[in-house]
Amino acid sequence: MSLPTFLGRFGTEAQCREVVLQQHWPNGFLCPSCGSRSHCRLDTRDLLQCNRCKHQVSLTAGTLFAQTKLPLKMRFLAIYPLSQDKNGISAMALRRSTGSICGLRLFAFVALG
Repeated sequence: MSLPTFLGRFGTEAQCREVVLQQHWPNGFLCPSCGSRSHCRLDTRDLLQCNRCKHQVSLTAGTLFAQTKLPLKMRFLAIYPLSQDKNGISAMALRRSTGSICGLRLFAFVALG
């Protein structure tokens, strides 16, 4: 996939949020606390809140994007070089290309499985 195509699909926060939501809950949101499907988005904090029990779940909870403060757009951009380099990429090269420690965390996640 070319970089312009990649940016067309994952270039905005909203596009990245939608991808994470679809991958995390392919059959729609399911509250881990009560099992309800009814929910609302708290966009100011990237949370989903169950309408029945009010349990809040981070959009990135349980994913490799959890517990980082970088925007999702930057995290997706860090994945791009990993998916494109046929000879592999070092952790330091990934860090240089993204300009952040996020690249190192992604590298460790992929390398260690």
